[in-house]
Amino acid sequence: MAIKLGPVQYQIMRVLWRQGAATARTITDALAEESAIAHSTVQTLLRQLEAKRAVSHEQRERTFYYQAMVTEPEVTRSATQDLLDRVFRGSITGLVAHLLESEEISDEEMARLRALVNSANPAKEEGR
Repeated sequence: MAIKLGPVQYQIMRVLWRQGAATARTITDALAEESAIAHSTVQTLLRQLEAKRAVSHEQRERTFYYQAMVTEPEVTRSATQDLLDRVFRGSITGLVAHLLESEEISDEEMARLRALVNSANPAKEEGR
C-alpha cells in the first residue's frame, strides 16, 4: 500500500512504532520533547492518518488509543519509491550518483555501500 506522510505525520508514526498503542496526549508529549506542537494539531493529524489507513484507534472508557496499521519498512519503501519515481524518474543510478556527488560519505559508510552493492549482485563478486 502506497502511503504518503508529511513530516509531522511521520514523527507521529515513529512514536507509535516505538510505543505501540498510545493516546493523543502521549503522542503530543513525546513530540513536544523535540519541538512545540499543539495537542489539537496532533489530534487533527491522527484523524488524517486514520483516513489514510496508517493508524487505527480503539476506545477504552473515554480515551482513544492509537496504533500503527503500517510498519516502518512499508512506509520507508513507499517513500523511497515515491522519491525515486518523482525526482529521479525511477533511476536508482541517478539517486545513488546524486548522493555520492552531493553528500559527505564516511569511509565506513562507503565500505557498507560497497558491501551492499556486492551482496545485491553476488555473480559479480564470484567472477572477480
